[in-house]
Amino acid sequence: MKSVIKSKNFEITSSVENYLQKKIDSLKKFFGDFNEELIKAEIEVGRSTRHHKTGDVFRAEINLSIGGQLFRAESERDDIFVAIDEVRDDLEREIQKFKTKKETVFIRGARSIAKQFKISPLARFKK
Repeated sequence: MKSVIKSKNFEITSSVENYLQKKIDSLKKFFGDFNEELIKAEIEVGRSTRHHKTGDVFRAEINLSIGGQLFRAESERDDIFVAIDEVRDDLEREIQKFKTKKETVFIRGARSIAKQFKISPLARFKK
């Protein structure tokens, strides 16, 4: 997986970079059958503005491209680590939704083929 980390109005420390890398690497379990070179992650972290002292100050955004499919999540929180956690959870939710949709479409197509060829309704189709 290719990762590009950018910062805006914020200097990335080694602890933040290691935390980001650990969270992104934990998403690898969802793309087991994809080629590693086709996966690209663009990560942007930073402060939303310099003059605010309270409120949502830190921002995290991840654009994950997997073989032409784009997954995107962003979050603004008062702690950079909480923002990173929230973005990772949103991406996980999007990826799981995409994968279940693909499986559902496959099963629906298999059922229609079985119906056309009058195959027993007890027959099971697995990917």
